[in-house]
Amino acid sequence: MTVYQYLNGADWRNIWVVGDLHGCYSLLQSKLAAVNFNKDEDLLISVGDLADRGKENVACLSLISEPWFRVIRGNHEEMMLDALVNHRDAGLWRMNGGEWFFTLDDADKTRVQRLLPQVAALPLIIEVEMPLGRYVICHADYPAEHYQRDQPVDEERVVWSRERIAASQRGHRKAISGADAFVFGHTPVAVPLHFTNQFYIDTGAVFSGTLTLMPIQGSEAQN
Repeated sequence: MTVYQYLNGADWRNIWVVGDLHGCYSLLQSKLAAVNFNKDEDLLISVGDLADRGKENVACLSLISEPWFRVIRGNHEEMMLDALVNHRDAGLWRMNGGEWFFTLDDADKTRVQRLLPQVAALPLIIEVEMPLGRYVICHADYPAEHYQRDQPVDEERVVWSRERIAASQRGHRKAISGADAFVFGHTPVAVPLHFTNQFYIDTGAVFSGTLTLMPIQGSEAQN
């Protein structure tokens, strides 16, 4: 597993970050069509949690192989790997939406199993350098007060922690230095939240039908 992955925004025309998919493949496709996403020129970055709870889990996991798509490891990818690769805690995954895998036919199970090495290799943190600034994408949190590429971090907190968003919602808000903006998923919110230089974009697509695409480069991005 790579902890940090660096992307040069100049390699794409437009870049979006998408909230937790949880098996909502058709909803994602409709959102991409609405913004005229061009798979030859644009990039989509996912905050993780591609599968579980929704109905189109194999299709969402297969996005890992698309050249126009990047994704970080979320806690649901962690639970999948624990169950299918490390052969532990399958019960935890099943209780949290992983039951779909055990009901697949043999062909789809094989498709998922062939993707597992790519899932295991997913980074925990993606840094994107663009004219608008440096954006850092993590699943749950960047557990430090200052961002620096390749500095050690608590990997469990990157994919599981809700401490920062809980503190921000209570009014205890503090910017993370070292980058211009941080984008997180993991914690479902009714609408995207913005605290200091932190954005939370998991709008609970599998529950609410609302999937957030946040533009970070291109004509729709905030200047």
